[in-house]
Amino acid sequence: MSSSSEQGSRSKSLDIEENQIDNNDHDNIHDELNKHELDKIYRKLDFRIIPALWCLYFLTSFGSNCYGLTLTMNSEAGHSLIQSLNLTSKHTSTASALYYVGYIIFDVPMNLVMTKVSPQSWLARIVITVGLVYTCYSALHNSGGVIAIRFISGVVGAGTWPGMSYYVSLWYPNDRATRRIGYYFTAAQMSAAVAGLVSAGFQKIDGNRGYYGWQWMYLTYGSITIAVGISLLWWLPDRPFRITKQSENKVKKLYNRYFTTSHPLNDTERELHRRDIEYRYKLLKWTWGDVVAIITDLRIWPLIIMYFGVVGTGFGLAVFGSTIIKTNNPNLSSINVSLLYAPIWLFDLGGILTITPFADRYKKFRPVIFCGACIIIIIGMVVTTFAHGSWNKYAGLLIAGYGLGPTVPICMSWSAEIFFPRYGDVGTAVSAALVSGLGNLGSVTATYALYSGWPEDRKRLYRDSNMMLVLITGVSIIACIVCYLIKDKVRQDLPHDKEEEIIEYNWMEE
Repeated sequence: MSSSSEQGSRSKSLDIEENQIDNNDHDNIHDELNKHELDKIYRKLDFRIIPALWCLYFLTSFGSNCYGLTLTMNSEAGHSLIQSLNLTSKHTSTASALYYVGYIIFDVPMNLVMTKVSPQSWLARIVITVGLVYTCYSALHNSGGVIAIRFISGVVGAGTWPGMSYYVSLWYPNDRATRRIGYYFTAAQMSAAVAGLVSAGFQKIDGNRGYYGWQWMYLTYGSITIAVGISLLWWLPDRPFRITKQSENKVKKLYNRYFTTSHPLNDTERELHRRDIEYRYKLLKWTWGDVVAIITDLRIWPLIIMYFGVVGTGFGLAVFGSTIIKTNNPNLSSINVSLLYAPIWLFDLGGILTITPFADRYKKFRPVIFCGACIIIIIGMVVTTFAHGSWNKYAGLLIAGYGLGPTVPICMSWSAEIFFPRYGDVGTAVSAALVSGLGNLGSVTATYALYSGWPEDRKRLYRDSNMMLVLITGVSIIACIVCYLIKDKVRQDLPHDKEEEIIEYNWMEE
């Protein structure tokens, strides 16, 4: 494409060739724009967006970590969730599996809704409903209630992770996305660590006013989550641009007036940002045929399997990490177990901060970085399983935590990189939802079939459960290699009905 074409027709019609080489277009834009000014703009956006997404993900992740810990809280006094509700291993494994089933069923529909509505309002809705449901945990009194409310928790939380990935794609180009996803993904690790510390504190007030420690934790957590969810309506900005003029009724105008925050950039910064990210605002219209096309695209399935392995391992350790620690060292008190659980996720945080920046800087090597992180996970799980001494086994959990950190952010940014050029906006949204939704079958496997779902494995110190996590992580490596080999060989031509699509930019006015 000639330089005159770049300068003269960028804001006009976008033909088939431009849609096929979005990433090359974006690289050319970077050459034209002042990189120093762009860096300042994205740092400014970071200060506004990343803390909000971090708090959002911290709170929605905290509930799952909280649930795993309440299974053992105050066990010496017979007041853990399992003991106080007389739960069996079948009850807990079924409840954990149904939680992820809720995610799997509703992830794609929730993310499709987000392409049509105000994204910041939808994300706030998720947080508020998660808080409401977890507040109800404090009223549980039988196994049926636990199973039902775990499923409901999955339903109301569906779309959280793919929704945030989609939201980031609206504000950041792909070569800046992995690091940002990694930044707020640290919230999951921090929430796991903080949950361990907080649960130790709530165990100290067990029995206060007739409530168990786990009931106090759910009440407190749910109330805080609802309050923060409401604040997100003003904290998170809406889309950076409004594409095509849309008629607004009185209700929508009133809502936008009181529940939509101002744009975080001034006019000059917005124009520079627009020029840098306008490639993202192509192919915004979609049909159910596009959704079917994405589902049947062969490239989505290796990405799902990649996510399946690493998330299965991650959530297996998130839910049963404290169980593994306790089994390896039975002399530890429940409070000490909670305190030792936290550093696993601090190491995970370290992996995110040290590795994800390289996945953005060297996009072509994302598959290599992903596979390297998976190898670190495998090494950690092998050490946890076969090392001599409880503390050596514990060190293996720290190693595995470090490897887990960068894997999920790479999966999400790579899926957007692969599916946006052909499918546009819906490709980013649906691929993220499919990868995280169906990939969560790994979480179902780890929480339903392994550890407490495999009682016979306890006497083996969960050796076979650990090795199953090693196996599915190895499958993730194989899937990553397959995805790399086919990503540029499948469906590279834009569909005929997309060839003549023309986007007229009507950027949002304050």
